[in-house]
Amino acid sequence: MGYAYYTLPDGREAGYGVEATCDAPDCSTEIDRGLAYLCGENPLGDEYGCTGYFCDKHLFMGGPSQLCEPCLDRWDADARAEATS
Repeated sequence: MGYAYYTLPDGREAGYGVEATCDAPDCSTEIDRGLAYLCGENPLGDEYGCTGYFCDKHLFMGGPSQLCEPCLDRWDADARAEATS
């Protein structure tokens, strides 16, 4: 499977050849829907990623992969809870 263009099961077009804007509220930064902008590791979903696509301002390296702020906060809360149990 190539990653320039594909369609996700929910009907969204994705891939580094698909122009888009950041999924963060009130952000109009132009990005593509390639893996470099994906929250999480898998465009079909994974344990912590929300499968949104975000610009560099709204996507953070941390946890198991690159995550948006709400997903990173959720991962961090889970990691802290696990550390104290």
